[in-house]
Amino acid sequence: MNVILDIMGRNLRLYFRDRLGVFFSLLAAIILFLLYTLFLGNLQTQGLKQGFPDAPDGAVKTFVDSWMFAGIVGITAVTTGLGAFSAFVEDGSSGRFRDFLVSPIKRSQLILGYLLSSFVIALTMTLIVLLVSVAYLFFTDGLVLTAGQLALTVAYVALSCAAYAALSAFVISFVRTQGAFSALSTIVGTVLGFLSGAYIPVGSLPEGVANVINALPFGQSSMIVRQQFTESSLTDLSGDQPQALASLRRAYGITTSIGDWDVTVGYVLAILAAMIVIFTTLAALRIRSRIR
Repeated sequence: MNVILDIMGRNLRLYFRDRLGVFFSLLAAIILFLLYTLFLGNLQTQGLKQGFPDAPDGAVKTFVDSWMFAGIVGITAVTTGLGAFSAFVEDGSSGRFRDFLVSPIKRSQLILGYLLSSFVIALTMTLIVLLVSVAYLFFTDGLVLTAGQLALTVAYVALSCAAYAALSAFVISFVRTQGAFSALSTIVGTVLGFLSGAYIPVGSLPEGVANVINALPFGQSSMIVRQQFTESSLTDLSGDQPQALASLRRAYGITTSIGDWDVTVGYVLAILAAMIVIFTTLAALRIRSRIR
């Protein structure tokens, strides 16, 4: 166990020592924040004001901000877990795996060290972003998440980080160079905002595209975080009108459906748990074959 913790600690130090790498693992979340701060937020606010002319301006802005930060938290859980595997790619491309194999370190210990470090990095960075988001909403919009909402959000974040760390491990097992890793990170960071329904509300997209996004785990894991972030602001905006509430929830991916089937929270949790088991197993087999 000490060997696994030592490997994990070494990977953590390598990740946090590379400040540029840390920045790029947060780049998708930063881009989303800047897009909404500069112009997308105003577009969403103006559109909601037209649909809810009686709603206070503060209620509209609070809802848009809470929805946006939920998307940022969801994106961070994916990109930071992926960025944590830079050490694995570097070890493989530099031939350091051979050094590990001649030392008294088992391949299973190396694999667990990489997987655990990715999870810890993803969870740490996402919780930091979550705290910043909660603080921003409190000081800017006066929105306070209840203890229950925060507890559920942290639980959802932890499960998401574990699932996406496992998925990232499997994907990274096919990457052999730092150039390919950088290209993959850029592509994921760019596309993820659309796949999670964070850049554009799902209700603004064609039905077929919306169904595809809703069927992917990225949008589903963001959905359960959005439910906690927007619960009170959504009620303030819609005036607690059932039809308006349902319409807003579907339009902004707070509730999702695939065709006529509604995606439930239980289903999302089951999918994330299944991802942890399946992709951890596949990644372990792939990484084991790489470390020779």
